[in-house]
Amino acid sequence: MIDKLKLAEQRYTELETLLADAGVIADQKKYRDCMREYKGMTPLIEKYREYVKAEENHAEARELLGESGLDTDFREMAQLQFDEARENMEKFADELKVLLLPRDPDDDRNVIIEIRGGAGGEEAALFVNTLYRMYSMYAALKNWKIEVVNSNPTELGGYKEISFSVEGEGAYAKLKYESGGHRVQRVPETESQGRIHTSLVTVAVLPEVEEVDVEINPADLEIQTFRASGAGGQHINKTESAIRVIHKPSGVIVECQEERSQHKNKDKAMKMLYSKLYEAKMTEQTDKIAAERKIQVGSGDRSEKIRTYNFPQSRVSDHRIKLTLHKLEAVLNGDCDEIFEALAVADNAAKLINS
Repeated sequence: MIDKLKLAEQRYTELETLLADAGVIADQKKYRDCMREYKGMTPLIEKYREYVKAEENHAEARELLGESGLDTDFREMAQLQFDEARENMEKFADELKVLLLPRDPDDDRNVIIEIRGGAGGEEAALFVNTLYRMYSMYAALKNWKIEVVNSNPTELGGYKEISFSVEGEGAYAKLKYESGGHRVQRVPETESQGRIHTSLVTVAVLPEVEEVDVEINPADLEIQTFRASGAGGQHINKTESAIRVIHKPSGVIVECQEERSQHKNKDKAMKMLYSKLYEAKMTEQTDKIAAERKIQVGSGDRSEKIRTYNFPQSRVSDHRIKLTLHKLEAVLNGDCDEIFEALAVADNAAKLINS
């Protein structure tokens, strides 16, 4: 591990030199690539330097303790430094093991999130809106940008489905564990008997990809235009600006009707299509790996019920990691980091076991 870290630090120093080079600064692509690599390595190198400092303190204290003639107070101080440095070395070594795990190459990408109502009718549609609001508020806390790609609203203020992009640093790294079934338990406003209803909503998180990541033959596409419509089927657009793209080999269908411009709707629809085809390709590769080793967290299986939001008990439970929080309102207002970070820790722990 230490040999790997020494090589990594050498590369980090090289990148620092490159980023100060006028020729690299003038080449925007090269500069951007170096900066991305540099930023990605920074947490690892900072932690390694903390480990090296602890190692130096440990060696210094051991040398002092080996000396004869130390007075009692000085020996106690040296022993304290020795013990503290050893604890830090063990802690930093564990943290470095996690940082050395292969990074998900998609972690730095923006994402497209799809939320669809499942069992539960209008109550599920209302919860689609609740989850959309939760992710929007979380994004606002992170200074990320959200843009709706496609939506199918209902008359009572819910959505049968909504798709939106999230643009910001580390968006996929934080949100990738959200794919799956989200169950809500609450008493609907229309329920006169006060009975708790259970509804299900599915979430899909797709990394936003470039055309170079997936090849699409234009001949494989069927592009349809139609009129954009609002809740209850009322037409909100008299021209056929909405776009539906069908990828015939895979059967994947995407739609976009949020923009007034047909051209902009087509651009957004194609972005979503690239992301869906990329996800299918990645899922196929992941399934092959999963056949050999099972990673419990972040499988992205949409049929899996991953989380329950219980309103009467103000409880949020993530079933993959057995985490329960009694702060439902805060979570739905975007306070999601405790859940997202616990999922990342559990995923890393699973990878360490299987590495």
